[in-house]
Formats: sequence, C-alpha cells, structure tokens
Amino acid sequence: MSRTQRARSSAGSARVWRDALAAVVAGFVVMAVVASAGLALAGAGDLPGGAFPHVVAAVVVMAAGGSVEVSGGAGLLAGADASVSLLPLSVTLAGALTAGWCFLRPLHHRAVAGVRELLLRAAPLVLLWLLALLGCALLARQEFSVSTGDSPAGDLVGELGELLDSAPKVGFAASVPATLGFGLLWILGLLVTALLISRRAPLPAGLVRFHTAVRPAAFAVVALLLAYVALGLLAGLVVAGTQGHAARTLAVLLLGLPNLVWLALTLGLGGAWEGRVEGPFGLPMPQVLDQVLRGSDLSAVDVGALARQDARAWWLVVVAALLLLGAGVLAALGSPAEVRPWQHALHLAVALALAVLTVCLLAAVRAAFGLSLLGIGDVDGLGGKVELRPALWRTVGLAALWGAAAGFLGALAARPLRRRRPATAPGARSAPRGS
Repeated sequence: MSRTQRARSSAGSARVWRDALAAVVAGFVVMAVVASAGLALAGAGDLPGGAFPHVVAAVVVMAAGGSVEVSGGAGLLAGADASVSLLPLSVTLAGALTAGWCFLRPLHHRAVAGVRELLLRAAPLVLLWLLALLGCALLARQEFSVSTGDSPAGDLVGELGELLDSAPKVGFAASVPATLGFGLLWILGLLVTALLISRRAPLPAGLVRFHTAVRPAAFAVVALLLAYVALGLLAGLVVAGTQGHAARTLAVLLLGLPNLVWLALTLGLGGAWEGRVEGPFGLPMPQVLDQVLRGSDLSAVDVGALARQDARAWWLVVVAALLLLGAGVLAALGSPAEVRPWQHALHLAVALALAVLTVCLLAAVRAAFGLSLLGIGDVDGLGGKVELRPALWRTVGLAALWGAAAGFLGALAARPLRRRRPATAPGARSAPRGS
C-alpha cells in the first residue's frame, strides 16, 4: 500500500471513529436531558443523599436496553421484596432518533454501500455505545429509606425501626452483565432498523432488490408510531395547560408518552391487555385505565372495557383507522407503480404486525413492593403491585389484518394521487420515495 493510500485509510478511519463518538455522545446526552427533566418534574430532584444523578443514570440504563435490579430489606425487623420491569419509552425514543440520525447522516445520498463499509461504521459505534452504557450502569446504584406512612402497622414499623436502627430500605443497582448483553441487542437492533426505514441510506448490493418490499412499509409504520407520539404530545400539553397538575403531566410526557400512546394504538386495532393495580402505587395512566385495572385480580383491558367507563374510548378505533389508512397511502406512494395492491397489503401487514409485537414486548409493565413485619405478613398500605401485559396473539394477529386492509385500501387511494405527480424526466434515475 502506498503512502497516499495509507494516509487516506487513516483519515477515513479517524472520520469513522469521530462520527461514532458523535452519535454516542449525542444519544446519551439527549437521553440524560430528557430523563433529568422528567424526573425533576416528577419530584426526584428532592431525593436525599445526592441520589438524583444515580436515578437519572438508572433511567438511561433502562431506556438503552439495560437491566436495573431492585432490592429491599429492614434488617431483623422486617423483610422487603421489590421488583420492577418497565421501559421509559420517551427516553428510549429520544436516544434512538438521535443516535440513528447521527449514524445515517454520513451515509446519505448513496444507493449502495458494501457490507464491509457498513460493518466498519457500525463496529466503533457499538463499542463506544457499550462503554458509555457501562459507565451509566456503574453510576446507577442507590439506596433509600422507605416511609412507613400513617397506618397503625406503619407506625409500629417506624417506631421499631428507630429503636433497632433498621428502618425499611429499598435500593437499586444496574446488573452490568445483563445491561451489556441487552444493550448490545438494543444498539444492533437500532442500527438495523435505521437502515431499513431510512429513505436515503444505502444498502449492500445483494439487498437492494428487497427494498421495494421492506422500506416503504417500514417507513410508513414508523411514521404511524411517530404520529401517535405527536398526537399524544399535543393532547398532553393541552391537559397540562387546562386541567392542573402540569408538572406531573409533563413528567409523564417526558418519561412514558410512547408507553401510553402505543398502548392506545394496540387497543384501537382491537387488541387486548390484562393487568391489575393494587395498593397505594399506580401507573402514570389515564384515570379510566386505572379504574379498569384497580383490584386484586387480573382485569382484561380492551376498547369495550374502557368504553364501559368512558364512551369516548371508541374514538381510539376511529383514530387508528384514519392514521393507518394514511400509513397505507404513504407506503403506496413510496413504492414503484408496478407494485400491486395485494403486495402492498402483504408488506404493510407484516410491517405492522412486527411493530405491534415490538410495542407489546416493550410496553409491558410489572412492578411490586411488599414489606412484611417480623415475618407475619405484608404491612397494609406499604405493599403494592402494578402489572400490565398484552394478549399477544390476539393483538398481533389483529394488527396483521388491519395492516393488510390498510395496505390494500391505501394502494387504491394512492392511484389518483400518483397520477397527479409530475412524471420523471427521460433518462432520470427513478427511485422509490420509500427509500
């Protein structure tokens, strides 16, 4: 290799590492800012012992695919049992959009890229991402004292705790092996998804023939998910400005907006969830959903169950139908004219089913805390459980049916719109808009 070639290779390698570092820094900074703002509005800024940065780190770890374990205890006086499994999807979405855009930016305006080039660009980003995630995981650990409340049992626990110096405590710590393992899957999934949905990112030559089937439908489904987030953000800002509790509402928007709006999408498609909310704890959810879930037994959640509490829940079906039809039209306009309506139906059915499956896996929630006094049993008012899990086969199956219908109808609706578009000049390169 000549000196000039070596210099060019060294400069190219430096640019790749610089781009990877920029993507990682931008992604983690955005996640930390969103998490900090949400937690501050939720009141976490008042936590004692300088705990706020540790809580922010824990939220970032969870948002980036990591695992945070919760533990509790009260010495010889009482036993505490705690567990939490949830994903702050607002933080996740902010980091994914930022890191994905930074990864794709240097690849724009090209139709084809070699597998080797893509791997050389992805490898530094993945390595730096895992190192940043490791740093957050080491910071994400803290222990808190638990207030025993005003109940008679709680007063007894508090008095005995002061006497024996063993007040109930609960803490959290990131599991480093699980965090790095799930975090690796998270960042790899993000990079693959970014390449699949981007309209301008290149693909390896061997995969270009698949982009007609994959990219327009994938792009349309991601646009559908982001449209739900935008509508939810608008509705949340209206609620914050008109119905009080602005700080709490904004905290929900900054930490868990996609958790709520993508749940609404699945319900609007006819899907179902089941869960329960018991004890003093709950989810930052609309009151109608809390009413359906409140109790010690599992409750089914679908549009019918919500409508029995509030008839406005039927609007979820209307919104889903309109936005999904728009996604079908968008996918059709982004595809070559020779793609037939039944093919659009198949493409959008698969894309929507996979998206809803992902939403079901990400939006499931399980959290519990219990305190037992001297081994006798749980202390009333100090234990709670929150659980929400999807009826997977029903929800994903109905999503596929809705996607097929929207893809077919969207292809028919796009025909007159396609005719109005200006024709491509002779000899000009024709590329689907979905790429």
